[in-house]
Amino acid sequence: MTTEEMLRLNGTHLAPYIHLATVLIGKNREGGGNMFRHQLDTMSILIDYGYIEPVLLKAAIVHDVLEDIPDYNHNLILSVDYESHSVYDLVREVTRLPTETKAEFLTRIHEYGSHNAKVLKVADRISNMISLGFVNNMEFVSRYTEETVQYVLPIAGDVDKNMVIELGDLVESRRKFLADFSAMKPAAKTADSTDFI
Repeated sequence: MTTEEMLRLNGTHLAPYIHLATVLIGKNREGGGNMFRHQLDTMSILIDYGYIEPVLLKAAIVHDVLEDIPDYNHNLILSVDYESHSVYDLVREVTRLPTETKAEFLTRIHEYGSHNAKVLKVADRISNMISLGFVNNMEFVSRYTEETVQYVLPIAGDVDKNMVIELGDLVESRRKFLADFSAMKPAAKTADSTDFI
């Protein structure tokens, strides 16, 4: 990171958005882990790839609150700072509508999403794919992995070749994990998850 980028990041006030995201503390995720940490993981992935645009980072921190908290008061986002309307618009763009299937949602991002929406969705998926290593539901792991290939890798291809590489590596590691799991003896497949700690 250059000195200029470091200074720009230093001037980005993220704490109010982190405070808003604390509503997700303790909320479990189907893919493993909890929702609050996932928000910060997604932001960290963006920074790791050199994305330091303030609206994008702020949106990453609260990107799941509208979708995962019923009746979330969106005015809390809108009232944070002078960029909050842009943050809110980006969060809405990456929020799945109640009327959308997952395929429709990801297709919408791919075909009509802004550059920031695509970058955020890919960082979100990288975080989710990493968490899949801790999931015992093999059907979910398989479905999510193949969904990533069909819908999210093309989005990544639109925005960042390095993200494509990481997502591709994650897909291959999850496919290997699934193949290894399938090759295990039936008795091992039903072992309690605590056996693997």
